[in-house]
Amino acid sequence: MKFDTPATTNPIDQLKVIGRATDRIDGPRKTTGTAVYAYEHHDIANTAYGYIVGSAIAKGRIASIDLVQAKTAPGVLAIVTSETAGKLGKGGRNAAKLLGGPEIEHYHQAVAVVIAETFEQARAAGQLVRIDYVQEQGNFDLAASRDKAVKPKASDVGGEPETKVGDFAGAFAQAQVQLDATYTTPDQAHAMMEPHATIAAWDGDQLTLWTSSQMIAWGAADVATTLGIDRKNVRLISPYIGGGFGGKLFLRSDAVLAALGARAANRAVKVALTRPLVFNNTTHRPATIQRIRIGATREGKITAIAHESLSGNLAGGGPETAVQQTRLLYAGENRMTALRLSSLDLPEGNAMRAPGEAPGMMALEVAIDEMAERLNLDPVAFRNLNDTQVDPENPQRPYSQRQLIECMRLGAEKFGWDRRKAVPASRREGRWLVGMGVAAAFRNNLLMKSAARVRLGQDGRVTVETDMTDIGTGSYTIIAQTAAEMMGLPLDRIDVKLGDSSFPVSAGSGGQWGANNSTAGVYAACVKLRDAVAQKLGFNSADISFADGQVTSGNRRAPLAQAAEDREIVAEDAIEYGDLAKTHQQSTFGAHFVELGVDIATAEIRVRRMLAVCAAGRILNPKSARSQVIGAMTMGVGAALMEELAVDKRFGLFINHDLAGYEVPVHADIPHQDVIFLDETDPMSSPMKAKGIAELGICGVGAAVANAIYNATGIRVRDYPITLDKLIDRLPAVG
Repeated sequence: MKFDTPATTNPIDQLKVIGRATDRIDGPRKTTGTAVYAYEHHDIANTAYGYIVGSAIAKGRIASIDLVQAKTAPGVLAIVTSETAGKLGKGGRNAAKLLGGPEIEHYHQAVAVVIAETFEQARAAGQLVRIDYVQEQGNFDLAASRDKAVKPKASDVGGEPETKVGDFAGAFAQAQVQLDATYTTPDQAHAMMEPHATIAAWDGDQLTLWTSSQMIAWGAADVATTLGIDRKNVRLISPYIGGGFGGKLFLRSDAVLAALGARAANRAVKVALTRPLVFNNTTHRPATIQRIRIGATREGKITAIAHESLSGNLAGGGPETAVQQTRLLYAGENRMTALRLSSLDLPEGNAMRAPGEAPGMMALEVAIDEMAERLNLDPVAFRNLNDTQVDPENPQRPYSQRQLIECMRLGAEKFGWDRRKAVPASRREGRWLVGMGVAAAFRNNLLMKSAARVRLGQDGRVTVETDMTDIGTGSYTIIAQTAAEMMGLPLDRIDVKLGDSSFPVSAGSGGQWGANNSTAGVYAACVKLRDAVAQKLGFNSADISFADGQVTSGNRRAPLAQAAEDREIVAEDAIEYGDLAKTHQQSTFGAHFVELGVDIATAEIRVRRMLAVCAAGRILNPKSARSQVIGAMTMGVGAALMEELAVDKRFGLFINHDLAGYEVPVHADIPHQDVIFLDETDPMSSPMKAKGIAELGICGVGAAVANAIYNATGIRVRDYPITLDKLIDRLPAVG
C-alpha cells in the first residue's frame, strides 16, 4: 500500500479498540515469568555455554595467545579466536570488529569465546586464556581532541553536518541581547535489564539465532555479512526483549560469537554478555561539548541562533547529532548549526533513546531559559513568542501538526506555573530551596516501510505475523488492537506473532518509529484481508463493514469465520510512503514541567512533581503510551542528576561498568508523574494518523530539571550530571 495522500476516514477512526487504554496482552506472561527471553530457551537440545574474553587493553595488538591450559580445562569443547574463526566481514552498522585480533580497537573488545559444557566451566577456562599485548597510546579525552575534530560525513548524520540560513555572524553581533554558552553531557549507558544474549544452532548451512534484537532484518543481514554466508540461511528469533533503549539496534558480539562457537563445538551454544562487557563492549551514548549562541531583540524575538556540537567515536563511527532539534524548534531568520567528530579509542558510540535530541535539548533548553532571564521574560512566554509553524530553515515547508504552544499553555495551567517565583532562590520551605523548571519537548516523526501478514483461520481467529519487536513498549497490544479494529473482532480473537525473521519485514523498534509504522503495515495487510473476505463471501468490498465478528454489505450479513470455513485466508502487504514527509515537516512536541527541592545545607536534590504534556498524533493505547512517557521522564531525571560513564583517560575504559557503579534512578528518586496527551491526529503521518511517543518523553526533561535547580538555588550548572559537588560550595547562605 502506497501512502502518498493524507489519510481520510477509515476503519481505524471507529476507535472501538484503538485509542482505548488497554492492558498489555503479553503482560500475564511477563509477570508470571513464562515469557521466554533469548537466554531462556531451555528446549534446545544439547546446549553448551560460551564465555567471552574481552581485551585487557583499549588500543594496540595481540602479540600472542596461549590456549593450552584453557583447552585442557574441565568441560571445554572449543575455543574460538580471530586466528581460528576464519575470514570475517563487518556488518554495515558496526564501527569495530565484533571479534578483535590481532588489532585491538577498544577496551573489552571480544578476543575469544570459550565453549564448555556448563557456564561455570566456560568462565573458569576463560580465566586461563593467556594473552600478551603490545599496548599503544590511545586517545580517550574528548575535550583534549577538539582541535583535531573533523566534519562528519553526511551519511553518518542522516542529513547535512552543517546548515546555514541568513547571516548568523552579522545578526548575532548586532543583536540587542546575546547569549554565548558552552554545555557538556557525559557518556551514558543504556543499562537495560536484560543483557545482550544469544543462543546459536546450526543445521547444516542453516543458522538459527535466538537473540535479543530490536531490529530483526538489520541483525539477520549483518550476521550474514559478518559470517560470509547467504542471508537466506540466517534466521533470527526475538519474541521478547528485556529492554534495549537503542543498545540492541545493531548486531553485537554475543550473536557472532555464539554462531562461531556453535560451529566450532558442533553444538547449540548460549552466550550472554557479562555486565562489564555490556558497558564496554557494546554501544553507549557519546559525550558532547555543545556551544550555543542566541541573539534577540529586547522584546524577545530571536534574530540569530547557532548550535555547534562536538562528540567522539571510533574510526568509522558517527557523531551524536545534538544540533538536529535546533534546526527546527524555534523561529529566527539567521541560523547556523554544525557537527564535529573526534576520533576516540573508547567503546563504540551509537543510538540511545532519542539520539541527538535528548542530549541536544539538555543544552538548548537551558540556553533558552538563560536567554529568557536576560530578557526578563517568563520562560514559557519566551518559547511561545518564538514559535514557528514552518520549518525555519525552509519556510516553504509547513508543519503537518505543531501544537507546542498548546502543550506549554495547558502544562502551565495544570502544573500551577503561575506560582513559580521568578527570582531564583526566593522560595524556601524549611531546609529546602524549592524551584520550578520547564523545557520544550521535540522529536521528529520518522517513516519507514513496514510489512505484515494476516491470516483468517477456519476458527474465525486472526493471526498477525511480522518481524516487529516488543522491547517492553507494548507492540503486541497495539498490533492486536489494529487487527481487531480492522477485522471487527474482540481483542481475544487476535493472535500476534513477532520477532522472527521468517515473517515479513517491519519497521522494527527504534527512533520512536515502531508503533506508527508497524501498525500501519498491519493496517495495509488487513485492508487486503478485508478485500479477500469480501470476494470470498461475494460481497461488494466498497460497501462492507466488519463488526462484532460479522461482515455486512448492504442488506447481507455473514459471520467472518464463514469466509474461511474451507481453508484459511492469507493476506500480506506493506505500508510504503510517498513524499508527504518531504512536503511537510512531521514532528512531535511537548512540554515538561518539574518542581524540586534542594537541601540548603547538603545540596541534596529531591524531585517533587513532574508533568509532561505531549502532542504526538493519535495515541494508539493511552495506557502503554503513558508508561512509555513516565519511563522516559525517569531516564531524563537520571541523565540530569546521576548518569555518567566515568572515563579512565589513562587506559580507555568506563570504570563504573556495572549496575552498582553506574547510577540510575530508583523508585525513591521519582515522585508521581502526570502525563497529558493532546487530542490530536495527523493524517499526513500514516493511515493510523499516529506518530511516536517513546522518545519524545525524554527530550527536554534533563533541561527542565536543570532549570528547576537554577530557580531553586540561583546556581546555573552547564555540565551534566548535576551532582552535589557542583552545587554545595555555591549555595545561598543559610538565613
